[in-house]
Amino acid sequence: MKNMTAENLITSLRKMPVQERQRFFLLVGQQAFSDENFSHDEVFGDLAEADFTAAEAAEYLEVSMATFRRLVRDGKLAPHAEVGRSQLFAAADLKAFKRQRKAVKG
Repeated sequence: MKNMTAENLITSLRKMPVQERQRFFLLVGQQAFSDENFSHDEVFGDLAEADFTAAEAAEYLEVSMATFRRLVRDGKLAPHAEVGRSQLFAAADLKAFKRQRKAVKG
């Protein structure tokens, strides 16, 4: 009997029918971390003080870069810091803005 390795597992998964593969990953997603109960702060706490680039901020806000730049131009968002020509945006400001937008949209 072979020892199970990551490579053997991948090979076996590739040979599985698509439905069985999907079922396998569903089970992994449901059960892999069921015993661990992470709080939001434990998972994302390190981002609370993070600065986002414009591209990261746009992605976080789920808007295009053009829309993001328009929000900055119109003064609805302001950079927290500037490094050379790059603007950095505080995570807390982005979170507040995102909450505000969701409240307006209802």
